[in-house]
Amino acid sequence: MEPLSLGLLVAVMTIVVLFSGVSVASGLLIVSAGFLLVFDGMRSLELMPEIFFGKLNSFALLSIPMFIIMGAAISSTRAGADLYEALERWLTRVPGGLVMSNLGACALFSAMSGSSPATCAAIGKMGIPEMRKRGYPDEVASGSIAAGGTLGILIPPSVTMIVYGIATETSIGRLFLSGVMPGLMLVGLFMAWSIFQTWRFGSPEVLAQRSYTLKQKLEILPRVIPFIIIIIGVLYAMYGGIATPSETAAVGALMCLVIAMVIYKLWSPKKLWTILSDSTRESVMILFIIGAAGVFSYMLSSLYITQSIAAWISDLDVNRWVLMGIVNLFLLVAGFFLPPVAVILMAAPILLPIILAADFDPYWFAVILTINMEIGLISPPVGLNLYVINSIAPDIPLKKILMGSLPYVGCMVLAIVILCFFPGIVTWLPDLVMGPV
Repeated sequence: MEPLSLGLLVAVMTIVVLFSGVSVASGLLIVSAGFLLVFDGMRSLELMPEIFFGKLNSFALLSIPMFIIMGAAISSTRAGADLYEALERWLTRVPGGLVMSNLGACALFSAMSGSSPATCAAIGKMGIPEMRKRGYPDEVASGSIAAGGTLGILIPPSVTMIVYGIATETSIGRLFLSGVMPGLMLVGLFMAWSIFQTWRFGSPEVLAQRSYTLKQKLEILPRVIPFIIIIIGVLYAMYGGIATPSETAAVGALMCLVIAMVIYKLWSPKKLWTILSDSTRESVMILFIIGAAGVFSYMLSSLYITQSIAAWISDLDVNRWVLMGIVNLFLLVAGFFLPPVAVILMAAPILLPIILAADFDPYWFAVILTINMEIGLISPPVGLNLYVINSIAPDIPLKKILMGSLPYVGCMVLAIVILCFFPGIVTWLPDLVMGPV
């Protein structure tokens, strides 16, 4: 069978298997084993364990469970609520300040946890009831938190960026820096839309302002500043040449645990055990997908599917931007059905040679890919953040949450367009700190 026809068959079978309800990792292993057995014989099956564990034999992978522990420690405390309350006190006189407070808290919490669902849950538990109480429409209250939560996979430290770096063998430190300016740009676009929404829905209830004294504004800061210091310290250690990303992640995880115990009195062994057990569960899930994706990539390469697809796309007589448009459409559709980690591990090794051949920067592409994955987090049928918000506020129909998040999807699409015209937004900071590639 021709490699391209075989590739189409692999794609169809992968979709069928994943939609059968099995886990992503198990589905990739089943498809890989089946095609290797049929088209390459038993010899290839003998290599599967070696490939699986070989993919996990990387020191860089240590940063994944460490950053997950860092996020879990923060998520188990009132840090999200304190962030929200601090920003709400300082932005109370700004039109739309409550929504902006939630978005700002999402951005800061994302930088500490690196997790979109955790950000939605932590900020949403405080922000959604407060916005509804002040008279904001349900769509605005739920949609802003759902969208703000997506920043967790773009603003560093991001587990998604780590996975991309491992899958494509690119610098994780440079990837982190590449996400900073686009992340801030997205926060700005989200806030701009929030101000417009507040003006559009403007009513006495929505525009009502609470008054806080300077003392009240300052008294909340000691509970927030330590976590911000950790973020700055982690980034300084990484880019100051003091430690590798994995070592920095380990120190950051330890410091977050210490702060959670000292500031938030998280002394209970049961609670600490919950943090570690939940982190272990999530880490194993991600690492299992990484190992399975390594086997899947080997199967595609062994059957010459990857090479044939790359050659076919390279031979297409189309403008490089048309090619990028096709790639974006593919990523967008894939993000509707699969989690970001799975899409990156399956697609990045195939797409990267094509991107490089079209003279696009791999770090710029990482940001474009990540924003596409952000859109998938608030788009059905998977739309993980939509369901997290629905679990926080079950009386808000899923349809309203979706309608509230759609304008932020437009902001993300606009961000992709802006980055296409001004790629320097991505590359400026990495080049400044680490030098040109």
